[in-house]
Amino acid sequence: MAEKKATLSLNDKEPALELPIYSGSMGPDVVNVQSLTANGLFTYDPGFVSTASCESKITFIDGGKGTLLHRGYPIEQLAEHSDYLETCYLLLYGELPNKKEKKHFEKTITDHTMVHEQMIEFFSGFRRDAHPMAIMCGVVGALSAFYHDSLDITNERHREVAAYRLISKMPTLASMAYKYSIGQPFIYPRNDLGYSGNFLHMMFATPCEDYEVNPVLAKAMDRIFLLHADHEQNASTSTVRLAGSSGANPFACIAAGIAALWGPAHGGANEAVLNMLAEIGDAKNIDTFIAKAKDKDDPFRLMGFGHRVYKNFDPRAKVMKQTCDEVLNELGLHDDPLFKIAKRLEKIALEDEYFIKKKLYPNVDFYSGIILKALGIPTEMFTVIFATGRTPGWIAHWHEMISGEYRIGRPRQLYTGPVKRDFIALDKR
Repeated sequence: MAEKKATLSLNDKEPALELPIYSGSMGPDVVNVQSLTANGLFTYDPGFVSTASCESKITFIDGGKGTLLHRGYPIEQLAEHSDYLETCYLLLYGELPNKKEKKHFEKTITDHTMVHEQMIEFFSGFRRDAHPMAIMCGVVGALSAFYHDSLDITNERHREVAAYRLISKMPTLASMAYKYSIGQPFIYPRNDLGYSGNFLHMMFATPCEDYEVNPVLAKAMDRIFLLHADHEQNASTSTVRLAGSSGANPFACIAAGIAALWGPAHGGANEAVLNMLAEIGDAKNIDTFIAKAKDKDDPFRLMGFGHRVYKNFDPRAKVMKQTCDEVLNELGLHDDPLFKIAKRLEKIALEDEYFIKKKLYPNVDFYSGIILKALGIPTEMFTVIFATGRTPGWIAHWHEMISGEYRIGRPRQLYTGPVKRDFIALDKR
């Protein structure tokens, strides 16, 4: 695998260490540093930003070029020509399905959207004002208490069944978390609706008034799920892999991923966009806040602009911008004060020299936050929807790891605490 080598000299010791250099199908080369341990050394890489923790065939990102590929397919092509469940199939199996495979996959997912009736009792243990992500951490992990027939991680069929169950039941659990928070009865899934339309129905229908799914809004919801389906080795995906490396069951691993996603530095960005728009409050205040954003001594930051990975335009944002315009037109919300602020900020970011020079373009979180708000979804549910969309990516990475050669994750550290010292008796301290 490795034809090239790097040479590392250690305190002028001879001979120098030779470290294999691996080349992937795309992306930068990787130096294999595993042999350092035998020589009494570790690498120091806070946040693992320069460390390849695994080998993967699922997703590739080139932040400099603004590229995102799922199994080799550009995200723009998937968003335009595919749908969420087809993309789920692609992530899980590595290839796009044919008509028969797609129909069978969709039917299987649809047939398993209901959750065990006893799950309802779990919700009553939470306060009504509990954050939906707190609820999701609990109930998703609790699925392992109901589905003992798919917990053997060494059995490929068990892994597949668990994957189907998680993808199918996440929207149901997410909508139940929302309904519980507002005191409304749970709405059961309907097998005659598509995946995203079914989610909207469970969110907004009531026993006394049905909810007619708007195809434009269902398509927007499907796009949001699709554009969040996977994003390579991010914090939550790495958490799923690390938890899975211990042999934990898939439901527990996905619950761990949900917990990692809950952090505001990861999954809370679109919620932060809405909070920022609310803080600006009025279009007449935009110039003041733009000046604050440009002032390096001011702590205020424009949320939803720029991206840690993409040093160019976020490829997902191009698709989401189109979807955002479609939703606002469909709902007639272009004159809404909050959305007028958002559209003005977007225009400034795309035209102002300061933002262009720093490449602070609107990202996927900017547009998805606006769309979800327009759909009537409260901000505390945004990260829950992110988790629902990201589930197939988490599962694909977990399955890839479990089905290959892996070892339990065990990061090292640079210890800077006290050196060895003797215990002092309490009466002498």
